[in-house]
Amino acid sequence: MGNMTILIDKPLWHLKGERFSHLVSDSSYDELHDFASKLGVPERAFHGDHYDIPERFWQKAVDLGATATDSRELVRKLRKAGLRKSYKITSDVPTQKRRKE
Repeated sequence: MGNMTILIDKPLWHLKGERFSHLVSDSSYDELHDFASKLGVPERAFHGDHYDIPERFWQKAVDLGATATDSRELVRKLRKAGLRKSYKITSDVPTQKRRKE
């Protein structure tokens, strides 16, 4: 078995007055879910291929062994591992044009 790595980017993403990071695994979703559970992050924070992690959890994630990296590197490694989900706009998702109608 190869090295398994949990990656976390800097908390740059703003939502509801808080900043968030993305937490991913470069080897498996099972590893990611196990790590998130140890971190104390609820399952509802999982979004297909990553967890949204509030800034207040960032240092604890690093202390538990997550590797801090930038967002581009995080996505690159996720894609290389074949774990990146593809998000496509579907007909039931409003586009800018449909919102104006």
